[in-house]
Amino acid sequence: MGILYGMVARGQVVLAEFSATQTNASVVARLILERMKEVKNNCISSFSHHPYIFHVKGTDGLTVLCMADDASGRIIPFAFLEDIHKKIVKTFGRAVHSASAYAMNDEFSRVLCQQMDHFSRNPNVDRLNRLKGEMNQVQSVLIDNIENALERGDRLALLVEKAITMQQPMQGNNSTVALKRKARSYKNVIWWRDWRH
Repeated sequence: MGILYGMVARGQVVLAEFSATQTNASVVARLILERMKEVKNNCISSFSHHPYIFHVKGTDGLTVLCMADDASGRIIPFAFLEDIHKKIVKTFGRAVHSASAYAMNDEFSRVLCQQMDHFSRNPNVDRLNRLKGEMNQVQSVLIDNIENALERGDRLALLVEKAITMQQPMQGNNSTVALKRKARSYKNVIWWRDWRH
């Protein structure tokens, strides 16, 4: 079944909506809008209204809402909401912030219908989202590996620098000479131990 209802609103003002079936989705959506007026901008939520789930995304003063069946999960409906938000802003620009109720319904209800069909029927939508998630994980692992390699390189450079300073005979530096003596003494102890066995 997929996504069955879609709506775009600014506050309590519904700009466009489309329903693929005869349900009370419009009434429930308005109740959700009433509840969402207290919620801050840039939020996502899901509300259960058996047997459907209403998914809501509030961004930039607009609320995009859809009703989907439970089998759709969360990824596909929220991808739909993100897509609808981008399309309405691209299509109408700043007019979305001052338009009257249903001013965009004639033109944008067709877009809602097309995108609902696309996100409900296209199996590649979920696969594409999964691939994006996997690419983000791979990118994160690569960045971590590069940071670790750079950190190891810094530590290696520090060790090389210390080794060079220890190899250079410095005037008045008896610690280098003492270290060489201790190393030679240890080497001799190990050699005698191995020779005896």
